[in-house]
Amino acid sequence: MKYLLFIIFFPIFSYSQSDVDKVLKAGEIVINGLSFLKKEKSEVKETNSKVIESVCVKNKLSDKITYIMIGKDDQDNLIKKELVIQKDGKECVFDIPKGVYTYEIVLANKEVFKKGEFKFNEEITITVKLE
Repeated sequence: MKYLLFIIFFPIFSYSQSDVDKVLKAGEIVINGLSFLKKEKSEVKETNSKVIESVCVKNKLSDKITYIMIGKDDQDNLIKKELVIQKDGKECVFDIPKGVYTYEIVLANKEVFKKGEFKFNEEITITVKLE
């Protein structure tokens, strides 16, 4: 057992203090550099983008709902998304073109709870609840 500990810790003790400091500094620089790159990448957002990263819908009603949204893209192609959202649940659609969409919220008993139009031009979370 003593020999095993000696074999494990011998490489650590064989370096001088300055070598260990250099290794630690190099590791610190690498780690800080990686976190810096990660931070920069997440903070960069395209303001000129024609696409919205995500539109999310939260359901705060007492039963599941169906959220239907219909719109058109730049080439006038029809875009239709249906989200079935359980009670206290949240669902999202990703990468949809910016624009005006008609929406309809249908309850579990097929009754229309609410409908209208909404202009999506940025990420948003919509909460459906009794008013």
